[in-house]
Amino acid sequence: MKRLKYFSVYLLPLTVYVSFHGKGVTSFFPILVFFVLVPLLELFLKPDHSNFDQETAILEKNSRLYDWILYLAVPVQVGMLIYFLNVIAATPHDSLEFYGRIFAMGMMCGVMGINIGHELGHRPERIDQLLGEILLLTSLNTHFLPYHNEGHHREVATPQDPATAKKGQWLFHFWITSHFGSYVKAWTIEASRMRKKKKPVLTLHNRMVVYTIANVLVLVSIYYYFGLQVLIAFVLAAVIGILLLETVNYIEHYALLRKINDKGRYERVRHMHSWNSDHQIGRLMLFNLSRHSDHHYKASKKYQVLESLEDSPQMPTGYPGMMVLALLPPLWFRLMNPYLDRLTQELKSIPSS
Repeated sequence: MKRLKYFSVYLLPLTVYVSFHGKGVTSFFPILVFFVLVPLLELFLKPDHSNFDQETAILEKNSRLYDWILYLAVPVQVGMLIYFLNVIAATPHDSLEFYGRIFAMGMMCGVMGINIGHELGHRPERIDQLLGEILLLTSLNTHFLPYHNEGHHREVATPQDPATAKKGQWLFHFWITSHFGSYVKAWTIEASRMRKKKKPVLTLHNRMVVYTIANVLVLVSIYYYFGLQVLIAFVLAAVIGILLLETVNYIEHYALLRKINDKGRYERVRHMHSWNSDHQIGRLMLFNLSRHSDHHYKASKKYQVLESLEDSPQMPTGYPGMMVLALLPPLWFRLMNPYLDRLTQELKSIPSS
């Protein structure tokens, strides 16, 4: 049962199916479930800080069931996207259902597309990375992999990282600086890789070139087979998925900064450089992404064995609730800035490395 619990993420496509066939407010059913009901439940459910013992962790790490739970997301996401294109084509663009179904598909793009694409993109096997790229393509966010793996993980908790929000930065401003900053970084990373290999920047060896072609082909195909209205609906859904990702980025590293050591370099990434949550529903729905400190400590570590760490700063509630709170900047700052100030004082007493 401890393995099967991660199948709970597939409740999302079920709620999206309800949205695709619901009328009126029912078309917003996934939002009501995951951003209203789940945050309320997590206010009453205690966080689970437990970790596997060493022997169990080895067994769980090697269990292929956890991988197949991820692989299943590829046909589900692609199938739901095709289904969405057909459903939205028959939905009047001036109806409430039109926008409810776009938001529903946007949640699929953010959770199934980007989050699971992120997990697979960290795997060393090329087939896993390819599956991750397919998932990210459904959200038009393929640049995420080169930037995230080779940029964010290196520069996290520094002013150089677009995905590390500054203290007092509004979420809506962060959406712009993080997304477009990471896009530019992805091109920079790939251009540098090409120069090291003594290849031209604009070549099919450059992942950003391939990703750009793939994104254009998807957009052109949707326009050709479904028309402009459906294309616009798909782009809006992809944007919603991207904004969900950027909101998660915002809450994960808000205003946490690494110190500069005696050698003039940033200290290594530590557990205190990510905000964490052990709230159970958010953990399951996002494949333990909320145990983010351990993910940054060892990026290749599989989601099922990520650990809760005592020295990692903890959010007052789970990821869904914190994402909703971030949409209300005055309340976010009122809650999180005192947490941040206390944490900063504690970190001053810890020597940098």
